[in-house]
Amino acid sequence: MRLILLGAPGAGKGTQADFITEKLGIPVVSTGNLLRSAIAHGTELGKKAASYMDNGSLVPDELVLDLVRERISQPDCQKGMIFDGFPRTLAQAEALDKVMEVDMVLFLKVEDEAIVQRMSGRRTCPECQTTYHVVSHPPRVEGICDKCGAALGIRKDDRPDVVRQRLAVYHKQTEPIVKYYQQKGLLRVIDSEETVEGTSALVAQALGVGV
Repeated sequence: MRLILLGAPGAGKGTQADFITEKLGIPVVSTGNLLRSAIAHGTELGKKAASYMDNGSLVPDELVLDLVRERISQPDCQKGMIFDGFPRTLAQAEALDKVMEVDMVLFLKVEDEAIVQRMSGRRTCPECQTTYHVVSHPPRVEGICDKCGAALGIRKDDRPDVVRQRLAVYHKQTEPIVKYYQQKGLLRVIDSEETVEGTSALVAQALGVGV
């Protein structure tokens, strides 16, 4: 199954992507991770992407699509994949249609203020990138990563003022994609529940799998 996860920053896409991977056995394709990996490994695509990012510019859609094409051609994607963080624009959504046929789009719907509260309580490990939350998913020892023991921190883009700015960009760029897939009959709206388990249950229902 070829899935797209849509939702605002902090809507829980990463958590639900992991849940779907566990249920369906298909990999998560994150363009953010693809870009970071390509740059770290010094690939040709990575060098091109770095030239834009170093200047503070957005990486062009065609370059992002080249990374996506390369990734989905790998053996572990033969049974499907979950796109997390892609497509981000209507142009990317239209371009993806020329590359492959999408089976379903899950839209994690969360109110803006709930997003602000979620993200301002988020704590991230600078070493292994594991994410926690002071209320819903605290580490076993306050301020310390369960996995590697590093001190947790607050990312700059998790500050409330920055979160609201990111939400404004999201609404402008990404909401047209929601409408696009709705018109194609592929969209399934998942109203966020108070618990991760509640949201996962709705995702499982949409996919027709057991929790």
